[in-house]
Amino acid sequence: MPTKFKQALESGKFVVTSEVAPPKGTNLEKFEHHIELLKDKVDAMNVTDHQSSVMRYPSLGGCLKVKELGGEVILQMTCRDRNRLALQADLLFASSVGIQNLLCLTGDSIVLGDHKDAKSVFDLDSSQLLETVRTLENGKDLGGNELDGAVSFCAGAIVTPEADPLEPQLIKFEKKIEAGAEFIQTQAVYDLDKFKEFMDYARQFKVKILAGIILLTSAPMARFMNKNIAGVFVPQDLIDEMAAAPKGQAITKGIEIAGRMIKRIHEEQMCDGVHIMAIGKEEVVPDIMAAAGLT
Repeated sequence: MPTKFKQALESGKFVVTSEVAPPKGTNLEKFEHHIELLKDKVDAMNVTDHQSSVMRYPSLGGCLKVKELGGEVILQMTCRDRNRLALQADLLFASSVGIQNLLCLTGDSIVLGDHKDAKSVFDLDSSQLLETVRTLENGKDLGGNELDGAVSFCAGAIVTPEADPLEPQLIKFEKKIEAGAEFIQTQAVYDLDKFKEFMDYARQFKVKILAGIILLTSAPMARFMNKNIAGVFVPQDLIDEMAAAPKGQAITKGIEIAGRMIKRIHEEQMCDGVHIMAIGKEEVVPDIMAAAGLT
């Protein structure tokens, strides 16, 4: 049976997903608050998997909490930290407990995180993880062995529409679709005219695409992303707009900008929905949706 998220994707509605970040520790109070706040407002919540290579409470555990509180959840799974044995085992566990939406990620470099002496694994990449999912669904593991009970997932991946050069991303995009991606959540987009050009290309493929929207919280944050995050480019006019915000009003301005962008994406039917990333500020996602006219 299709998950609620997959049903939303197939319904033709403008789908909205968001992220909830597990804590660095065992205090789940703030995490649970964000889940309660968002579970009836978005179509699904991604639980991040050691985002930016920072060690946190596990994505699988966070997904179980989302389900316990009545939300629709998307498990993020990176290939950075686990070999194919561990990845397959986690997929079996997730499917067995009803976690059946999955975002396959290769994973950020260890050097970005807080455990720089950790060993990267990368036994598989995100396309190979997608292929693994489809293999497990067919009742076999990667060793060709029969499974006593298969899995079932609505699986997706990411793409970076503002990468420069873009061509390598387009090759990866096609590879992920060939591997079985049913949906794509993009890296942050800020140049919507450039995003429309990407969508002109992407529309030839049978895949649902959600535009990634990262909330700007300050002009320095925007400059930091431009300098340090591959494939993210915040145009100077948006940086100037953030910098001109009155003291103490930068978040409000960021919400306004994000809402404005989502509204245009929706009105111009650029893609199938949006994935809102209010990193560390999950409580303002409803405000962003309101600014976009989605509530």
